[in-house]
Amino acid sequence: MEGGLETVYHALRGELLRFLIARTGNAAEAEDVLHDMWLRIGEGGSGPIANPRAYLYRIAQNLVLDRLRETKRREVRDRAWMELATGADMRRPDPVDPHADALEQMTAREEVARLASAIANLPPGARRAFQLHKVEGMPQGEVASRLGISKSGVEKHMAVAMKYLRRALSED
Repeated sequence: MEGGLETVYHALRGELLRFLIARTGNAAEAEDVLHDMWLRIGEGGSGPIANPRAYLYRIAQNLVLDRLRETKRREVRDRAWMELATGADMRRPDPVDPHADALEQMTAREEVARLASAIANLPPGARRAFQLHKVEGMPQGEVASRLGISKSGVEKHMAVAMKYLRRALSED
């Protein structure tokens, strides 16, 4: 290893490490790159260097870019392997359910709309009790307190609501 480049490397090591941490976002990876850099300049083989500081920074930047390229290649290779193994398109954040088709989705939306309409058409007391208990998850005792009625009153409102909703949803 050239004595001059080795001396400059040791003098700039802390500065280079900060530079690499900023580029990689990871102190451990920056240390790895710095080690790779030490090995590369240890190989020597270059002639006199006019600006050793710039030369070291260029090596550091090139090593970071090499690692980024390798990471991208690995991700592409792993994604291709997963797609081949599973048959799923791994580029999509949420794989599409191969069993759900347009008719099923449309039917599900219609059922939700029918339920929302049926709830909206409940008698006012039954609707308030149903929304507080079933939609908001409030216990029947709290629903009774909120509505200013007895717990058995809440139970009666719930029975009316459930009977009405069963009837409304069973009609087609």
